[in-house]
Amino acid sequence: MTSTLESPTRRSPTLRPYVATTTRILRQLRNDHRTVAMILVVPALLMTLLYFIYRDTPTNPLNPVPLFDRVGISMLGILPFIVMFLITAIAMQRERTSGTLERLLTTPLAKLDLLGGYGTAFSLAAAAQAAVACLVSFGLLGLDSAGNPGWVVLIAVVDAVCGVALGLLASAFARTEFQAVQFMPVVVAPQIFLCGLLVPRGELPGWLEAISNVLPLSYAVDALQQVSVQPNATGAMWRDLAVVAGFAVVALCLGAATLRRRTP
Repeated sequence: MTSTLESPTRRSPTLRPYVATTTRILRQLRNDHRTVAMILVVPALLMTLLYFIYRDTPTNPLNPVPLFDRVGISMLGILPFIVMFLITAIAMQRERTSGTLERLLTTPLAKLDLLGGYGTAFSLAAAAQAAVACLVSFGLLGLDSAGNPGWVVLIAVVDAVCGVALGLLASAFARTEFQAVQFMPVVVAPQIFLCGLLVPRGELPGWLEAISNVLPLSYAVDALQQVSVQPNATGAMWRDLAVVAGFAVVALCLGAATLRRRTP
């Protein structure tokens, strides 16, 4: 009886550092109005810019789908990925240079709990970002898809979470915030080129298609393309979504493995 009653008490404190880390990061984000604006407003503004770019573009008779619909639905997965990668990498590196991370690593806080707290906080921000971008695109800009827009929101959220995880991983290899930004053309740009946005992946040279097959953004775009042409969720969409989520989990685990105490 005694051990049964005590066991919950022993387990409950293990969640406190994780919850405290998540709460602290969310509080910092709330007080950083420029970052909040970048997370919530920038993707929606870029989608609006894209709409005006393609608004007067003639429709191809061989493909009656408007160009904004074809490109825009892919951008709803790409933009959250880019923004969350950049913000997470810089914010995590700022924690390092300010000494906050150094102090946390001297406590009994587990690395996965630490990264989990950061990941959860930024993932909640990513969910809000994806919801706002999709609401503006479908509600105000008239973006259309054969499938339910809710699936687009889900894919965009998972892709943004993957951007968060890769940003946390990239920050482990940076010494300054500027170096964290330098990882963007290395990690993000090749994925944009090879994800199928510019050229269908099946038309890429064989060696480039092989590279695209191991990049998470390729699967996010594939999943969004499934939603754009299929009225119901397909097995291919769920498979691609699971691959993106798997990349996020692996990146978080690798980030925890590379996380170490640094002495200036």
